[in-house]
Amino acid sequence: MPTRGDRQNNRQRQELAIEAARILATEGQRNYQQAKQKAAHRLGLSGRARMPSNSEIETELKRYQALYGGDAHADEVADLRRAALEAMKFFSQFRPRLVGPVLEGTADRYSRISLHVFCDNAEQVISFLLARKIRFEQETRRIRWYDDSHRDLELIVIEADGRSFELGLMIGSAWKQPPPDPIDGRAQRRAGLQEVERLITEPDLRGI
Repeated sequence: MPTRGDRQNNRQRQELAIEAARILATEGQRNYQQAKQKAAHRLGLSGRARMPSNSEIETELKRYQALYGGDAHADEVADLRRAALEAMKFFSQFRPRLVGPVLEGTADRYSRISLHVFCDNAEQVISFLLARKIRFEQETRRIRWYDDSHRDLELIVIEADGRSFELGLMIGSAWKQPPPDPIDGRAQRRAGLQEVERLITEPDLRGI
């Protein structure tokens, strides 16, 4: 039977999840850990509260967006998915897959459209862009793998038509397995062209 202390901890945990979700939804914050810390500071719980999991925060984020975003948020996600679909067609030779908030339905106006593209080396994608005179920037993101080792994911970032696109380079056989999802650590969900087309015509109720 839960004790009074357990009930208080659970209540604080939920309050933190709700506030962290609000921060993610309204302040352009993308980092769940930083959102947790900011929420704890605002609620005066820093250093003495059990932090909610990323999955708990994502659940509250979806509730917040459904409650306060309504049709406007659903329309924004649909617009992002349409932009993702056009980008996937453009990069079709690299077998693109949509990942992240745009796929899951938690994206907002601050979100990048994230695609995984498959290649033998980064130069293939870079040459493709240079040949079409498309400006881009390169980044690296460190990812914690399933065995607690770390891998560096090469990224190409493109700004186009008022949108920010992020290409995660799935180079060689090492990236055939989807990387761990930053939310729950499971294999990241990926969607191909046909699934994204379906999401646009039949919105995924899990996400929005």
